[in-house]
Amino acid sequence: MKNKDFYNGKVVWITGASSGIGEELARQLSACNTRLILSSRRKEELERVKASLPTAPENVYILPLDLAQPASLTDKAAEAESAFGRIDILVNNGGVSQRALALETPVEIDRRIMEINYFSGVILTKAVLPGMLARGYGHIAGISSVTGKYGFPLRSAYAASKHAMTGFYESVSAEYYDRGIRVTMVFPGRIQTNISLGAIGPNGKPYNIMDPGQEHGTPVNKCARDIMNGIRKNKREIFPGGKEILLIYMKRFLPGLSFRLARKVKPT
Repeated sequence: MKNKDFYNGKVVWITGASSGIGEELARQLSACNTRLILSSRRKEELERVKASLPTAPENVYILPLDLAQPASLTDKAAEAESAFGRIDILVNNGGVSQRALALETPVEIDRRIMEINYFSGVILTKAVLPGMLARGYGHIAGISSVTGKYGFPLRSAYAASKHAMTGFYESVSAEYYDRGIRVTMVFPGRIQTNISLGAIGPNGKPYNIMDPGQEHGTPVNKCARDIMNGIRKNKREIFPGGKEILLIYMKRFLPGLSFRLARKVKPT
């Protein structure tokens, strides 16, 4: 089965859809006759993405939300479900990165990163699961990072949030697999997005520097295609990226060497 056949007619909700991986997923999914719910903080950017998609406007619902405002998310999920009557696939893609040493990171920023990257996905997942279970089908994709498998300098809170995602989604998969719920964890490496520009620095402000690893990383269209293929094939984990993905396997089989290499990773 090809992606067009699999995604045809499905309702897909994407958070973090105003740029990067989320925007590219929207673009590729819209070519598969899906109905899309696009979310991020910036409504004007979501409207820009919607206008650029090769699909009828009525097949795209704009739902602005702020993942740092947990009290609003359950209501947002109810609005998302009412847009097209159901949600078949939830892509928890929205998040924020970090560029600061652990001791330079106030605990308030640690909490903020956990709220955005981890707890928001927990809330949205719990909100859409009852409808998925009632229909006997649903797929949840959690967009983590290679840092969800491997801690790197300047990313202590980010790595913690991405590691936490793994534990939560693996448990959800084990609990509800027999009731038709599928979960795919995505661990991208260096992808050509602007994620480093918006990363949180030690003062809580955007880092605003393009990491060379991001600038010269895997094209975002390939990453999105890998994610779509992984969801279609019910992959438990997928690893879009380049040679940096080898570090995941190195950690598994050569943990001592992998730790020494991690210590030498340049900040960017």
